[in-house]
Amino acid sequence: MTITNLPSSLISTLPGEHYTDPGIFALEQERIFETMWFCVARASELARPGQFRTCQVGRESVLVSRARDGSVKAFLNICRHRGARLCTEESGEVKRAFQCPYHAWTYGLDGKLVAAPNLTSMPDIDRVAYGLVGVHVREWLGYVWVCLADTPPSFEDDVIGAVVERLGDVQVIESYGVDDLRVGRRITYDVRANWKLIIENFMECYHCATIHPELTEVLPEFADGYAAQYYVGHGAEFGEEIKGFTVDGSEGLDRIPTVAEEQDRRYYAITVKPQVFINLVPDHVIFHRMFPVAVDRTVVECDWLYLPHVVESGKDVSRSVELFDRVNRQDFDACERTQPGMGSRAYAKGGVLVPSEHHIGAFHTWVHERLGTAPVG
Repeated sequence: MTITNLPSSLISTLPGEHYTDPGIFALEQERIFETMWFCVARASELARPGQFRTCQVGRESVLVSRARDGSVKAFLNICRHRGARLCTEESGEVKRAFQCPYHAWTYGLDGKLVAAPNLTSMPDIDRVAYGLVGVHVREWLGYVWVCLADTPPSFEDDVIGAVVERLGDVQVIESYGVDDLRVGRRITYDVRANWKLIIENFMECYHCATIHPELTEVLPEFADGYAAQYYVGHGAEFGEEIKGFTVDGSEGLDRIPTVAEEQDRRYYAITVKPQVFINLVPDHVIFHRMFPVAVDRTVVECDWLYLPHVVESGKDVSRSVELFDRVNRQDFDACERTQPGMGSRAYAKGGVLVPSEHHIGAFHTWVHERLGTAPVG
């Protein structure tokens, strides 16, 4: 049930149960996170064969690693013998194979079963059929993306298409050379809020004048309440006296040389559903990945990416990191203040979106379509 008989300037939101009901969250895991392309790791974390990372995608633990042929492989992080978790660490490196700590079934970097106690006495076991269960994998923008669906949706339509829909042309983001940038700082946030509250917050700037004084100082147009994402191809312009995208507006780091002149002194924000946010500024890129772990808890991993020589030379990136770290903390604090209200009887039918937030209504429609639910009223 949603709010009815609204004035034409307002539209209704999702009802509160969509942010609090474990059953709806389970449906989201099944029909959104486990069927779509999901960004899991920076490819540079898997630079050498045997380096691995584990992550939660929907209800599954996924293992991603670099194989001996240089390709990235992804598997369900489950031993085929008795279902034990194969890799229990978040990241690490193995020399030649992954070995289950329960019964020592051992798998090559290609997922094939290569050894097990008394395996020679079981000659009828097909070592490929009883290997690790593979997951579809792609690399783009220097990140590893996986999809658990048997037949994955088009990466070009769903992921690259989301960037084109926002920027108007994929070459805009390609000009930042994100693949070749280096991680200058990574901060992980544990947010006690539903993942949709975080997406909704990132998509709008109606709140910017209220809780983001540093951001609106650098990007004055945000004080008017319209986010950059409200307009296709629009980049919010730096203030006249602002020299760089830093917490005090001071000079930033070395500008990415391939950034087009019309992109200079501008900020772009992109949402790639269901869990990636990308921020583009002339001297660095900020890349967020959300990992929804419960109906009221979301882990957000945020990378600040700079030109290789900026990171390797040890240049001070703290002023640029501090600006968006403050923005993140301000946003996530607001989301955590909102989460309890989702369970209030006052929000049983949901809330309302003002005109500058109407594009969030399209996100809510998308959620209904993915879940197969339909608003009433």
